[in-house]
Amino acid sequence: MDTTFPDLRKHGGADAFLRACKPRTVIDMFSNKWTGLAMGALLDGPRRFNELRRMLDGVTQKMLSQTLRALERDGLATRTVYPTIPPRVEYELTDLGRSAIDVLRAIGDWAREHADDVIAAREAYDERAKEPVRAV
Repeated sequence: MDTTFPDLRKHGGADAFLRACKPRTVIDMFSNKWTGLAMGALLDGPRRFNELRRMLDGVTQKMLSQTLRALERDGLATRTVYPTIPPRVEYELTDLGRSAIDVLRAIGDWAREHADDVIAAREAYDERAKEPVRAV
């Protein structure tokens, strides 16, 4: 059985298996767990940094800062600084960011539907890993 994938570049398509593939850089961005969670937290409108930090249980200040900076750099969120003392900063999804929400929702729906299956598979794997290795 041939398990190779066609090289789509010669047909004008992308090859996400290649490091330099443009769509792969976007896929890499979404593979960060905090990206999807931060975008979900921004779904209902603008939020301040500390509000996001409270919502995203387990995120560190540094990781949230990096995630928000990456979302801004990639055009998925905006950062607005209001001239108050102290300055008020809010983050909000852009139109581009909102356009990805259906994909993120689909992943969330799948995760909710299959979480028990995945956890059971992990537990079964971990139990098998405890057994001594047997010759085949």
